[in-house]
Amino acid sequence: MSQTVATGRRALGFLPTPLVAAPRLSAALGGPRIWIKRDDQTGLALGGNKTRKLEYLVGAALRDGADTLVTGGAAQSNHCRQTAAAAAACGFECHLVLGGEEPARRDGNLLLDGLFGAHVHWAGERRRGEDMPRIADELRAAGRRPVVVPYGGSNEIGATGFVQAVRELGEQMREQQLEFGHVVFASSSGGTHAGLAVGRAWYGHTFEPVAIAVDKEDAGTADYGDHVAALAGRTADRLGLPYRFGRNDIRLRAEYTGGGYGVMGEAEREAIRLAATTEGILLDPVYSGRAMAGLIDMVRRGELGPEDRVLFWHTGGTPALFAYADEL
Repeated sequence: MSQTVATGRRALGFLPTPLVAAPRLSAALGGPRIWIKRDDQTGLALGGNKTRKLEYLVGAALRDGADTLVTGGAAQSNHCRQTAAAAAACGFECHLVLGGEEPARRDGNLLLDGLFGAHVHWAGERRRGEDMPRIADELRAAGRRPVVVPYGGSNEIGATGFVQAVRELGEQMREQQLEFGHVVFASSSGGTHAGLAVGRAWYGHTFEPVAIAVDKEDAGTADYGDHVAALAGRTADRLGLPYRFGRNDIRLRAEYTGGGYGVMGEAEREAIRLAATTEGILLDPVYSGRAMAGLIDMVRRGELGPEDRVLFWHTGGTPALFAYADEL
């Protein structure tokens, strides 16, 4: 198979996203030399890494003749916000199954969900889309043709977007004559992680993917590594690649989950303020802020030194900042 995956993709994002140096952040930390892959600039609905997955997921939905997208997540889900925008751009009806109860005031991602015309179903404690199949069945009974977009967009179709992201990164690295020892990023549903693993193998990179767990449910699950490895294997199969992955191939830093998913603590506040005041770059409280907090801690512990070159993959999430205004 050629290294350009041409099947089933619907262009949604502004790609490639910038690869930029962060010298003031590097200096503030005393090293390492840090670059940032700006997937907060993918363009769709104020950006985010899920746009890459949705290009393939929406492409598949269009190919299959669907007229409705159903997905789910937390109330401030970046994935749901981008799915709602993709649905609007492509003429789908959109149904979001969100954890929690309907708030008195909608802000952040939730405000944008409504502006994009999404129908919201509140699911209480079931914030990982557990009710999506039921909603899809109800829609079919009403004559719709729904497709369930998985939690986080993380199946082998969505992960293909991040295989291609590694190709994009490789081209930028060659243009800028860069090599990275580590690529640090937030990991939750596993699709970004799996795609990076496959892309790294396919395009022959030697950087170490360092995933920062953002959710205690993932970090505390013994089989999370197996889950990502299996997803990477299915993604490779989809692309006709011979790679297989095991738990030892999947590195997850589980010590930075703080107060749990969506709970912003002092580490995240510091990371958000440091990126903002040194580089003018906004991180979000749930994903990129937590991942940057992990990177900062690794520097302070001496795991990453002044001579290291580190890429921080910014996965977006800026609209969620406004929902955390009081805590910031």
